[in-house]
Amino acid sequence: MTADDILREMGLGPVWKLRATPAAAPVEESAASSPAAFPSVQEIAPACVTAVDAAMTWDELATTVAACRQCRLCEARKQAVLGVGDANADWLFVGEGPGAEEDQRGEPFVGQAGKLLDNRLAAIGLRRGENVYIANAVKCRPPENRTPAPEEAAACRPYLERQIELIRPKLIVALGRPAAQTLLQTEVKIGAARGKLHDYRGIPLIVTYHPAYLLRTLLDKAKAWEDLCFMRRTMQARKGG
Repeated sequence: MTADDILREMGLGPVWKLRATPAAAPVEESAASSPAAFPSVQEIAPACVTAVDAAMTWDELATTVAACRQCRLCEARKQAVLGVGDANADWLFVGEGPGAEEDQRGEPFVGQAGKLLDNRLAAIGLRRGENVYIANAVKCRPPENRTPAPEEAAACRPYLERQIELIRPKLIVALGRPAAQTLLQTEVKIGAARGKLHDYRGIPLIVTYHPAYLLRTLLDKAKAWEDLCFMRRTMQARKGG
């Protein structure tokens, strides 16, 4: 498959060349079907935060997440979804939470949004599982794919933090507003946050749109392509050329 084929499959071919901006562009709040915004960090209940051993190995982390009952998401899940990919990856992509197909299969981004994510990775020379790790902010599926509640995001955040400590990526990409807010612990608007380098404990972090949002919003795929180019330039700089 050529680069042009990849771009056409991503829906970028006729769009990214036009650079047209609608008068009132849709606001990317969440990949979820619910229109509710991701809760502010100040609303998260500290008592819900999960204790994670700083020396916890991958196997121990996987076992702990699989048995986790720190919030009510465990009640309806088929299985917790820790993540997938290279445990020593330079690239870490973080989404919001598992959907129905991810909950069934135990792997993040395996539905239509996952196919688009894979195409986006291919457009910058990446492949799932090869120097790439994919995770979510919450590890269990929120009912009806809604935005995670404050206590749910708080309960899962230590798991994500430990994943990042184990992977030690050179670049983190937050896919969508909920993931960005969980990582940055501040209110985020995608339009204002994208195109800039943010910091997660000394690791550069880039904010971009969630693939599920791009499936619904054709015009913002042009901006998503710009974000991909920004990611690639940032990684090249991190590697020294």
